[in-house]
Amino acid sequence: MAEKMRTYRVPLLPLRGLIVYPHMLLHIDVGREKSMSAVEQAMNDDSTIFLVTQKEIAKENPETKDFYSMGTLAKIKQMIKLPNGTSRILVEGISRAKVLDYIDEEKMTVVDVEAFVDSEEKTIEMEALMRTLLESFGKYIKVSSKISPELLDTSVEITDAGLLADTVATHLPMKMVAKQEILRTVDVKERLEVLLQRIANEQEILNVEKKIHSKVKRSVEKSQKDFYLREQMKAIQEELGDQEGKPGEVAELKKKIAEAAMPEHAEKAVLKELSRYDKLPAQAAESGVIRNYIDWMIAIPWSKETEDRQDLAVAEKILNDDHDGLEKVKERILEYLAVTQLKSSLKGPIICLAGPPGVGKTSLAKSIASSLNREFVRVSLGGVRDESEIRGHRRTYVGAMPGRIIQGMKKAGTVNPVFLLDEIDKMSNDFRGDPSAAMLEVLDPEQNNTFSDHYIEETYDLSNVLFVATANDLGSIPGPLRDRMEVIQISGYTEQEKLQIAINHLAPKQIIENGLKKSQLQFKPDAMLDLIRYYTREAGVRGLERTIAKVCRKAAKQIVTDEKKRVIVTVKNLTDYLGHHKVSYGLAEEENQIGVATGLAYTTVGGDTLQIEVSITAGKGKLQLTGKLGDVMKESAQTALSYVRSKLDLLKVNADYFETHDVHVHVPEGAVPKDGPSAGVTMVTALVSAITETPIRKEVGMTGEVTLRGRVLPIGGLKEKSLSAHRAGLKTIIIPKKNEHDIEDIPESVRKELTFKLVSNADEVLKIALDGGK
Repeated sequence: MAEKMRTYRVPLLPLRGLIVYPHMLLHIDVGREKSMSAVEQAMNDDSTIFLVTQKEIAKENPETKDFYSMGTLAKIKQMIKLPNGTSRILVEGISRAKVLDYIDEEKMTVVDVEAFVDSEEKTIEMEALMRTLLESFGKYIKVSSKISPELLDTSVEITDAGLLADTVATHLPMKMVAKQEILRTVDVKERLEVLLQRIANEQEILNVEKKIHSKVKRSVEKSQKDFYLREQMKAIQEELGDQEGKPGEVAELKKKIAEAAMPEHAEKAVLKELSRYDKLPAQAAESGVIRNYIDWMIAIPWSKETEDRQDLAVAEKILNDDHDGLEKVKERILEYLAVTQLKSSLKGPIICLAGPPGVGKTSLAKSIASSLNREFVRVSLGGVRDESEIRGHRRTYVGAMPGRIIQGMKKAGTVNPVFLLDEIDKMSNDFRGDPSAAMLEVLDPEQNNTFSDHYIEETYDLSNVLFVATANDLGSIPGPLRDRMEVIQISGYTEQEKLQIAINHLAPKQIIENGLKKSQLQFKPDAMLDLIRYYTREAGVRGLERTIAKVCRKAAKQIVTDEKKRVIVTVKNLTDYLGHHKVSYGLAEEENQIGVATGLAYTTVGGDTLQIEVSITAGKGKLQLTGKLGDVMKESAQTALSYVRSKLDLLKVNADYFETHDVHVHVPEGAVPKDGPSAGVTMVTALVSAITETPIRKEVGMTGEVTLRGRVLPIGGLKEKSLSAHRAGLKTIIIPKKNEHDIEDIPESVRKELTFKLVSNADEVLKIALDGGK
């Protein structure tokens, strides 16, 4: 037990990393201004001072909350002024004391404390605890090299239990929190029990430390022996002039690492692996793994880069020579070049070229590299479903290798290539991870300067790379990934653009690829136009190229068999090479028809026209939908029917018309899935035409989502839909009024041949589309 004493008001001296127990003599250096004031005040009074430990050693100006509540009341025995302006005091602990109140004065902190003194009561249990403590302390001293054996002799002479506990606690190597716990324990018996537990823990730790030290010593001795023998071997090889084998190989690798000009962190990691490789025997399994890693680190470009082309005129000429049309993409690349001229460094943009197949997305990326005078590397992401394909495998796996990004950088050989991520919308995911999530870091300009590949383990800077991704369908790309890319839509080509592409690029390329000379095969422009109109219907030019290749093959056969010396393809002989027309060109319908409306659709392969047929028969008011329609399109049909029902009085039809008639809506090409809301106005027009038996104008196409009240809402893909209408030979297109600003995106050659009618509600659509405007 401990007895309370009277309270004291004394100056407070904070201690850092130090605890003073009662009856303990200790020198303390005092340097802080408040501490110096506290010592001077104590010396002026009765030399009594309160010593308390800070919770955080680093804190220079502690507040009251930064002190422990229990400290030691002490007497200053001696004070010496030191030359550096600080003081050294000799203090002796008197008793434990607990803070009751803090009084902040101008120069120091004064505290009211309540002091405790250990009771003199002795029991058999207390005597047993003291003996056990001395025995445990003696065993600990024998094992530990940190405590002098003479201390045990001194401790045996102590008869006071509290003093014994404090003496042992003073010399026992414990953390500050543990020492503070001993100081806080006022009850002597409890203090002895806590110390016994602490000594037992420390003794266990010492035993483990001795075992570890023994193992380490044996290991070091073996390493030193191996090092000595290895150095002897090197010296013998140098004397013999034999630099073949592993020493020569390691020296060569060290030279290559220096030439690679890696960042410091990467070079440090590779040299560490090289050191391990040097020590391993050649036949060790790990030797090959480490060598493969070193080779990869040397092969990856760390600092080599190409200089961007600064001449905008030359870059623009290259882009125009390689591709007709695609003005938006060309403009974006020239903007990038202009900014790099004004600014010495620029983070590589992440561009996504989105559009139907065959419009030249991949070849455009090559042209971008050529115009920038950069290296070009292509990685196909179609079918990638494993995250490690992007981030690489960890080296612990058999056959581990870097991901496709680092492989691509090795192939490029420079830190600033044009990197094509082809078919980014075709990535998938399964139990092995989501590769699109791994691409988030690659395609984020704020993060990709520290891209982490699992194989190389060191961060790699991708910020100078110009990433170009291609996609057919943006809808299948996850939102966060799409958000990191600058999307440029490539809608498709007009008829005139296709003609120029065919004459300037496709035909010359296929003539050469099929072993012909330019003088042996010639396409007349009007024949090429017919080939485009009657043998292909697509947004891109891939099918057009295949058709031209077919003509080239037939011409090659005629020349080889000496049937002809020179082939000229004209409108008259085109069918001899390609057979009858494959697609119809001109009006979507030959004549005005009842219940058949022409809609405009947008698909992943470009725009297309869509015929919607409505048939009315006697029945009980059933609605039948056929043509493999999606849920959204079915809902559009029901919405259109509900709108038409609300207008029966204006259509001069009996109110019970739908109770005695069945409606069948069919969209031809029934095997092809169709979905989307933009067929709403087309369905309304076809329904009204069928009910009123009014023909629909054959040259009119339409698109727009319709509401129950007949409002026409805006749609997407107007450019693609307009191109398909132009290909089909339509003359008038009905579009939502809110899509007026999208007309500017449509090529001028198409705009000239189409009349755009802007509508806000379905009534306006019917006035334009129905023959006679009834």
